[in-house]
Amino acid sequence: MPEILFELKGPVARLSLNRPDKLNAFNRTMALELQDQLLACDENETVRAVVLTGAGRAFCSGQDLAEFPPDQLPDFEKVIDEYYNPVIRLLKTIRKPVLCAVNGIAAGAGANIALACDIVVAVASARFVQAFSKIGLIPDCGGTFFLPRLVGLQKATALMMLGDQVSAGDAERMGMIYACFEENDFVEKTNQLAESLAQLPTTALILTRKALMESSTNTLEQQLELEKKFQHKAGHTRDFREGVGAFLQKRPPAFTGK
Repeated sequence: MPEILFELKGPVARLSLNRPDKLNAFNRTMALELQDQLLACDENETVRAVVLTGAGRAFCSGQDLAEFPPDQLPDFEKVIDEYYNPVIRLLKTIRKPVLCAVNGIAAGAGANIALACDIVVAVASARFVQAFSKIGLIPDCGGTFFLPRLVGLQKATALMMLGDQVSAGDAERMGMIYACFEENDFVEKTNQLAESLAQLPTTALILTRKALMESSTNTLEQQLELEKKFQHKAGHTRDFREGVGAFLQKRPPAFTGK
C-alpha cells in the first residue's frame, strides 16, 4: 500500500498520510512519498487546492522512532534534510493553497507540518502536542518559526517546553488553527472549504502567502514595496480581469487560476 493516498475530485487533490496502524507516524518512505505527491500537485494544472489529512483515527503522531536501530543514534541532520525540511519548503512554495484537515492527534513533526499549511482545521476530538521535550529534543519542521507567529512567543515557549496537549477547541481560540468542526460536520465542512479555495484566484492566493511570509522580517516600507510588486503581478492575471468583469456585470466570477 502507498504510504500517501492520492485522490483527485474535481480541482481538489486530497493527500492522506497512510500508516493508520502506526497513527501515521513518519518514516522515510512516507516523507519521500509526500514530497513526490506535493510536487505532482504543484505541476498538475487540474489541481487548484490541496487537502492534507490522515487515514484512520490520527493525523500524524510524529516521527516513527522504531525506524531507527535501538543501539544507534539517528543521524538527525540527515533525517531533517531528507525527510522534513523538503516537505516544509514544498508546503510554503507549492503554487496551490494547502488546507490541512487534522482528523486526530497531531504530535511532534505531525503538529508542525500541519501548522506549515496555509489553513488548518481540526475535528473537535483532535489534539495538538509539541512532544519533542518529552524525548529530549527541540521542535523542528518549522515549529519554532510558525507557532510563535500564530499564538505569541510566551504561549509558544510554554507549549514547546512543557509539551502540553492542546484541544482543537483551544487551538482555535488561541489562533493556532482556523476552525474546529464537530465530528459529524468535519468531512462536509472541510470539503466545502477546500472547494471554495479551489474556486478562488489561485495566483492571488499564492502571492498573499508569499507576502505574509515576508511580513515577519520586512520593515513597513519593505512590505509596502512588496505589496506593490505583488499587486502588479496579480493585476496582470486573467482572474483579475474576470473578477472585475463579474463585479461590474453583477455575476459570480468564474476564476481559472490563470
